[in-house]
Amino acid sequence: MTEEPTPSTAWRLLHSSLFLCFFMAGCSLRAETQQTEGTSATEVSQYSENKPNIILVMADDLGWGDVAYNGHPVIKTPHLDAMAANGLKFNRFYAGAPVCSPTRGSVLTGRHPQRYGIPSANQGHMKDNEVTLPEVLKSQGYTTGHFGKWHLGTMTPEYSGKRNRKPEKHYSTPGMNGIDEWFATEYAVSTWDPYKPENAHDSVVDPRVLYWENGENIIDGFAQGLVGCDSRIIMDKALPFIEKQAKSETPFFALIWFHAPHSPVVAGPEYLAMYSDEEEGKQHYYGVVTALDDQLGRLRSALREWGVADNTMVWFCSDNGPEGNPEARRRNQGSAADFRGRKRSLYEGGVRVPGILEWPVKVSGKETNFPAVTSDYFPTILAVLSFHIHEMNTRPYDGVSLLPVIEDGLKVRPRPILFDGHGLATLNDNRYKLVHNPTQERHRSDNGTASVAEWELYDLMADPSETINLAERQPELLKRMRSQLRAWQISCQASVKELDYE
Repeated sequence: MTEEPTPSTAWRLLHSSLFLCFFMAGCSLRAETQQTEGTSATEVSQYSENKPNIILVMADDLGWGDVAYNGHPVIKTPHLDAMAANGLKFNRFYAGAPVCSPTRGSVLTGRHPQRYGIPSANQGHMKDNEVTLPEVLKSQGYTTGHFGKWHLGTMTPEYSGKRNRKPEKHYSTPGMNGIDEWFATEYAVSTWDPYKPENAHDSVVDPRVLYWENGENIIDGFAQGLVGCDSRIIMDKALPFIEKQAKSETPFFALIWFHAPHSPVVAGPEYLAMYSDEEEGKQHYYGVVTALDDQLGRLRSALREWGVADNTMVWFCSDNGPEGNPEARRRNQGSAADFRGRKRSLYEGGVRVPGILEWPVKVSGKETNFPAVTSDYFPTILAVLSFHIHEMNTRPYDGVSLLPVIEDGLKVRPRPILFDGHGLATLNDNRYKLVHNPTQERHRSDNGTASVAEWELYDLMADPSETINLAERQPELLKRMRSQLRAWQISCQASVKELDYE
């Protein structure tokens, strides 16, 4: 089945056409301005021919402590370790939300999930009036691709495997959001043999919850060889796309969004054998993470083989912290290390995730404590291309460009990272973190007595585990940060009413 333009899709097509016209006009204007300031036409042309390729890789439910380079004592992640050693390692990298769908939307828009209508997993879809990163890059001559989990809308207006999504209302595929070539699922599938009924996610065996390729549902995955490791299946589709663009010298943008290590967590025999000394649950979880890492190795090797590794930005992160409260025999064995909270929590363990940039022509063997977040991808990539989104619209963007961090080692974030959802609201500054907990979570005060506090304030430099509430000790700082949080929430309320699009 091919994608048919619904009324909302037709509007998106019209909107995209007009938007691309505006983009191209803006690009011409900037080129003329550069030339009048002393840049030759030849120099402008050479710059445009050397746009970096961009690959955004995302794991699903991978905890901050689930990689060897962050200290996991057992899990083998040699390729991620090499990326961290050779590139730029972020010690404070945050997912845009404590669950998957909102984080993915923040990557594409540079905006907080409250603004574009996907506040939690399995809710909403990308709104027609949102400007996505692939749409912008297409206007700059990029070919775009998406491979893996989508989770930002349904694959067809006739079906969704999730009760909270109405198929027709929330119909929004990668192809409707600026992606030229795509291979995707609506949400998570098994990490091994996803077409086997016994591995079905939530016991849903309808093939429409599995892979779609450019609008066509792959009903019989076995016939097409979609067997074994799901991370390999995804990379098998991504690599031919990348090879084609590399050999044609066309700049490309690729989203590679793995399902691993989200449940159903099933490791293949080869990976189970690697952890045979561990309990069954850990064998599967650790094996799935290593299987994902192996595919990063394939990607890095291919980029070198095709001669594009040096000027390709490869970003890696997770969409949120680890699932569950692990027990020995369960398979949700993710680690948040010493951080408080896990998936669905706005404490550090729910949103602080592994973060790496490998881009050999720009950075090598560095790490930073600069607080970065997935909504920073959008402004960073636009800054690399000298493209200024506010020339096209004045809607609020929550991300900041990380280019000064990459090029100049900037250490201080110009504005805080803010979160709102799942019962909490937080403001992460360069040092301090404000937590608004309206449910007044009960915790232990410094002297060990039980207390309740609607407002919490933590020094993340001295207390990254968020154990000592400084709210009463620093009232002026608390007041200032509360004011910042409230102003931002008012701005988000206007976005919810879609005033941004006016």
